[in-house]
Amino acid sequence: MAAQDEHPRQPLNLLGAGDAIADCVHCGFCLPACPTYVLWGEEMDSPRGRIHLADQVRAGGPLEGATVKHFDRCLSCMACVTACPSGVRYGEIIEAARADVEQATDRALPDRLARSAIFSLFPYPRRLKIARAALGLAQLTGIQSALRRPGVSRHLPAMLRAVDSVAPPVSRLVRLPVRLPATGPRRGVVGLLTGCVQSVFFSATNAATARVLAAEGFDVVVPKGQGCCGALSSHSGRTSEAARFATKTIETFKSAGVEFIVVNAAGCGSAMKDYSRLFPAQTSGSVAADWLSTRTRDLSELLASFGTRARRHPVPLKIAYHDACHLAHAQRIRAQPRDLLQEIPELQLYEIHDDLCCGSAGIYNLVQPDAAKELGDRKAAAVMATGAEVVVTTNPGCMMQMRSALLRAGSTIRILPLAQVLDISIRGGAEVENVRSRSGPKGATGLPPQSTRSGRGRTS
Repeated sequence: MAAQDEHPRQPLNLLGAGDAIADCVHCGFCLPACPTYVLWGEEMDSPRGRIHLADQVRAGGPLEGATVKHFDRCLSCMACVTACPSGVRYGEIIEAARADVEQATDRALPDRLARSAIFSLFPYPRRLKIARAALGLAQLTGIQSALRRPGVSRHLPAMLRAVDSVAPPVSRLVRLPVRLPATGPRRGVVGLLTGCVQSVFFSATNAATARVLAAEGFDVVVPKGQGCCGALSSHSGRTSEAARFATKTIETFKSAGVEFIVVNAAGCGSAMKDYSRLFPAQTSGSVAADWLSTRTRDLSELLASFGTRARRHPVPLKIAYHDACHLAHAQRIRAQPRDLLQEIPELQLYEIHDDLCCGSAGIYNLVQPDAAKELGDRKAAAVMATGAEVVVTTNPGCMMQMRSALLRAGSTIRILPLAQVLDISIRGGAEVENVRSRSGPKGATGLPPQSTRSGRGRTS
């Protein structure tokens, strides 16, 4: 112990974040945008409060106890970045702080075990497939329902309860070909990131994305051997681990001969566009990271930049669009998904009057389940108030989190990824009837829509 006291571990990452910290003028514009400040009203659970703590640590203050707790409580939703008039690079600060927490502190054993379990499972598709099979068996046999009984669930570990609360129904695993040719004249060649959680639990979203891209004139390459892009690790301060995942992702797509890499999960796209922060400047790693980052596009971003040409069939549904935080705030993509939805005839688009994070935030709903539940319930109420039949979003974590919250609220409002709605409209016929028959406003408040944006050929 004496040796540790004589040579304390230094917060090396925050030492390099001085310029970003100095940009904050503590004006307070970030406060109403911050989910944890809105929940608790605590200054140290606001962005400027955490920046103050980061500055203290950088100046030699302790990185322990309450300081770590306040860093951990941040969702990294980046809403404060959107709200900040000074352009503070909060993402750099919180990720540096979390990297120092992971490298320079010793977490309590239960927390350490929980995080070790998360990062030993979720970034690895093969391991996830085993977990998926076990979950499917539990759902089929009724074991999951039995474990959810109050008398049983209260004896389960908190993280296991959290995982179970957001676990999606297990559906058929859709396998994609290595290459899907464009329909009609070719406009380009794109690679599709299949991801980790997305590829195992939301493979239908990847299939829909590939069909939409092909219908819009792109050859779609789906490289074999893909894994996690590193987003979960990067946003949690596990920078070395994130860099390893990033390196593999870069190598995979560099050898695939593609012009763009298309991503349909907001958190993945955000991390991939910021890969250069994982590597020392002006090294081969940073050059390769820049190569991939400049070619990474969200699905909606790519379609908006090229323009759509595939015919859209009517989809007569009331749809509420939820902004995934890492799409709206980190990537600054808000209009493009809405514009794509508005192109669909007879679709009515509703705004959700709650801009706070839904509480998913990578692994947040697993390690901070109480705060995540509060935010999820708040979001569910706002969704139900729209009177929509379906809520659409662009991130698998958001889908799982909101589905759980809507079920708690007694709602049967469906949740669909943007890619699937676009695919349904392009394919038409039975696909439209199928989604209509399975959607309904049950569980909605019955209140009139608070805001409606009408699409082409529709009335509000």
